[in-house]
Amino acid sequence: MDDRPRFRRPAMLDPRDADALPGALDPARRDEVAHTTARAVVHQARAAEDPEVVARLVRLVEDEGLDVVAELWSDAAPATLPGALWRLYALREWVRRDPRTIGLRYRLGVDAAPVQEAVAGVPRPPTPSDLRELADTVLSGVYSGDLAVALERAAAFCRILATGAAYDADVREVADPDAAARMTRGAADLVGTALELEHAAALWRAGSLD
Repeated sequence: MDDRPRFRRPAMLDPRDADALPGALDPARRDEVAHTTARAVVHQARAAEDPEVVARLVRLVEDEGLDVVAELWSDAAPATLPGALWRLYALREWVRRDPRTIGLRYRLGVDAAPVQEAVAGVPRPPTPSDLRELADTVLSGVYSGDLAVALERAAAFCRILATGAAYDADVREVADPDAAARMTRGAADLVGTALELEHAAALWRAGSLD
């Protein structure tokens, strides 16, 4: 009999809680569920030391849907374990869905961010497969490696993309000022995400990321 953990619901979430998630929980209860599931999914996966479990968790969005992951963790504060998990899954989904844009932004930004390139660890020039592999490796690190390092790699990747988006905005400003403004805002959001992930990494090292 196969007794390995099954992660069909994130973090072995109680089915009654899972069924109640879409809009039925008050904010305090939602926050409790977010923290409980995040702790369970991370700590139980790390304790299992099972590559198949890690692989299932990396594919969580494909198996459960982005909306389910969002219902669990997207409202959590950035400096929390569920908040950090949500940012990593959202980043992976962006890479998976739009590798062309990600690749362009990365190539534009990487020369201006050599330190971040070393931390992110993406081959140059990156192929779509390289970018998807990075996103999967980062999430694998959450469940089977140094979680702080995984968060820092994701932060470095976001900083490179932010630099690339800013360059792209500069190029487009005369021909398409509206698009340039959107890219500038997007670059600022990416820098904000990088700061949040770096803060979460520091909290994990201090033993206070919950």
